Amino acid sequence: MAYLENGKWWVSPANYEEEVTRGYSFAPKIEILDTTLRDGEQQPGIIFTRDDKVEIAKKLDETGVHRIEAGTPAASQEDADAIKAICEQGLDARVFAFCRAMPKDMELAKSLGVDGVLCEMIGSEQMLRYGKRWTPEQAIEACVEATRAAHELGMYVTFFPADGSRAETNYLLDFVQAVAEGGHIDSLALVDTFGTFSPEGAVYMIRRLKERFSFPIEAHFHSDFDLGVATTIAALKEGASVAHVTVNGLGERAGSCPLEPLALSLEALYGRRTGIVLNKLTELSKLVERLSRFPVPPTKPVVGDKLFGWETGLPSSLWVNAKEENPLIMLPYHYSLTGRDEPVLYVGKKSGKDNIKYWLAKTGLSLDDEGERKLLGLVKDLSISLKRDLNQDEFRGLVSRVKEEN
Repeated sequence: MAYLENGKWWVSPANYEEEVTRGYSFAPKIEILDTTLRDGEQQPGIIFTRDDKVEIAKKLDETGVHRIEAGTPAASQEDADAIKAICEQGLDARVFAFCRAMPKDMELAKSLGVDGVLCEMIGSEQMLRYGKRWTPEQAIEACVEATRAAHELGMYVTFFPADGSRAETNYLLDFVQAVAEGGHIDSLALVDTFGTFSPEGAVYMIRRLKERFSFPIEAHFHSDFDLGVATTIAALKEGASVAHVTVNGLGERAGSCPLEPLALSLEALYGRRTGIVLNKLTELSKLVERLSRFPVPPTKPVVGDKLFGWETGLPSSLWVNAKEENPLIMLPYHYSLTGRDEPVLYVGKKSGKDNIKYWLAKTGLSLDDEGERKLLGLVKDLSISLKRDLNQDEFRGLVSRVKEEN
């Protein structure tokens, strides 16, 4: 792949310079674990029913997600039923359950048919001591017993030390090593529960973990500082092999690393294919938006409704001139790449003559050159008074007014 891929994207050539890329240590295969059905649902006010979860899981599978974290079996009977139903769908994606460090949780997960578990324990000493009121020794003992039980039941075990990003480095390393030696770890999630990593901090921690351990490292990063995508990519560049994401970035507080910009950025900016079917992203986003009843901001990267369009005169004219021969002149990536429709032009305060011509054609109306000039002035005045762009009825009304005055 390259910085310019016809029909796909046109990004900065600097991204692909050898001086930039030679330090990358991407894993040969990057997998995506989607946790919308667990971490996404932890956003207050979001409730997914069993049927919702099955529908979302099937769409995640269609989109190419490798692993689906289907929920927490011990949370409710509804969750347990949903996980079991997802496991019965015959999906290509592997299904995981999120479990407390308790053997009984592992037994429940196994009974539902999952492929693997994420075994959670608080990973920072401060939260463990002052929040859970446990000692590190108690936590290690519980994790050893639970991870060993999960392994003996034949499940893949991802150890998930929550808030690990805020732990002292040596404490986290020793904590993980004690669990690995006494219990069982197939992979380790580096968990940035509160989104406190800088990209550089994430790189440092991945490097330290890889120096100590041979099992794969996964990145579970939140977006409290709006860096979820940046820190996840930084971790992947350093050799983490699994990225944890949610659709539309749902999750507690500011949410988790969003699937859509992560997958697109890895392909377009870094030349790394993940297997995510990019033109399914919009469809998936709309489904989760509808079932979660959690609106997607109109300018949200990749999936926002107002990403592909212009109101301002100059870019509108540039788009009109370029769209047939080379649409990427005015786009970082082709709208169809992510399942979007052709960009539109708006009419409002900042519009120019090409916006007017576009809307006249769109509404099947016509005016002479003088009428178009008058219409543009009226559009600007009404837009200013309304403090927004105009809709079709308002535009048609102004066209009728111009015709009457002529």
